[in-house]
Amino acid sequence: MKSVKVCAGQHRYEALIGSGVLAQIGSFVRRPFSGKRCAIVSDANVAPLLGAKVCDRLQDAGFHPQLITIAAGEGAKSIAQASALCDQLSAAGLDRSSFLISLGGGVLGDLTGFVASIYMRGIPYVSVPTTLLAQVDGCIGGKTGVNSSAGKNLLGSFHHPVLVIADIDALATLPDRIWHEGFAEVIKHGIIRDIELFSMVAQACPCQPNDDDPSWKLAPPKLALLVERSLAIKAAIVAADERERNDIRALLNFGHTVGHAIESAAGYGELLHGEAISLGMIAAAHVSVRRAGLSPCEFDEIRAALEAHHLPTALPPDFPRAKIFDALPRDKKFVNGRIRFVVAHAIGHAQYYERSDDGRSRRGSRCVVDALLGAGRGARFFRLTWASVGRPGRCFACVTAQSTTSAAAVPS
Repeated sequence: MKSVKVCAGQHRYEALIGSGVLAQIGSFVRRPFSGKRCAIVSDANVAPLLGAKVCDRLQDAGFHPQLITIAAGEGAKSIAQASALCDQLSAAGLDRSSFLISLGGGVLGDLTGFVASIYMRGIPYVSVPTTLLAQVDGCIGGKTGVNSSAGKNLLGSFHHPVLVIADIDALATLPDRIWHEGFAEVIKHGIIRDIELFSMVAQACPCQPNDDDPSWKLAPPKLALLVERSLAIKAAIVAADERERNDIRALLNFGHTVGHAIESAAGYGELLHGEAISLGMIAAAHVSVRRAGLSPCEFDEIRAALEAHHLPTALPPDFPRAKIFDALPRDKKFVNGRIRFVVAHAIGHAQYYERSDDGRSRRGSRCVVDALLGAGRGARFFRLTWASVGRPGRCFACVTAQSTTSAAAVPS
């Protein structure tokens, strides 16, 4: 078992990573909690697979768990669902000595953490991430929230978990798209801070963990290392800037400025978060070439790494371009009329780039979006300026055409 310690302000907790660690959840949770009543929040995909197992382990340790199952998907990440959850917690008799357990992917983590932060003015919670995306990124850092009609994560709070339990075995049931999207955040961590991590994930075969193909390089020990290394990068950044006050934590937003706008424009749930961030990182890489000195060769490496893990790098020509521009000013990273990008001057090294919302800045943003669309003046501009960047990217329409159904769970 591996462990990453998170130190953020007054908060201290561990992320426990390994194969089979979920079986020990009772003993792990007994350490920080003396109260017996708790609620496990899961979704309709994950609960049938892991809900009873977690309940049994907690009961064996003397707890009285209540399993609450909600609908799966991004649509559950709403203020209405948060309010409904609070009502269910009250009906179940949870008080200020109780705690919550988030059992699922990023949506469950964000929602459960947010509910924990507001129920009775704040109760503790444990994060049990069951997707790669959640295990390598969202399970630590303290950011919680829900979406609103105006944008992603606009309603939220900082509320750290008391403990994180990341069981690698939980990833074995993930369908292709859910599995692949997690590598977007791993690649992001490599781009902003760790060239060795980037190289490791760029060269790794992207097969799923339940694949019998002997060429699969990400065996459980190596997968645990990948999760540990990603979380260690985020933990170090969060320790230096817990509340995103001095722009250090903002480095974690590489690809998120345009990525969130694309996710909003597509409609929540149509494009997976990791897929939207993949597209956003291509946009950020374009800006990095223009403004930060990222080489065309490294641009190629970033795109190749994303495509190797079946992530999109181009939008379809008919994508609602105007909706992206409508969403950009509503993003949390748009401050005082300035659009803020994280750029990389080299793989492994990132910095902030900020432009005022003037005509020139808006034209630059349109060039970036046009390049993602593979058409228009922006695409021509990039082809003429950086011919070595090469072939058009992988259109996300091709990615979303893949089946997301599976006999296994699809954790949200």
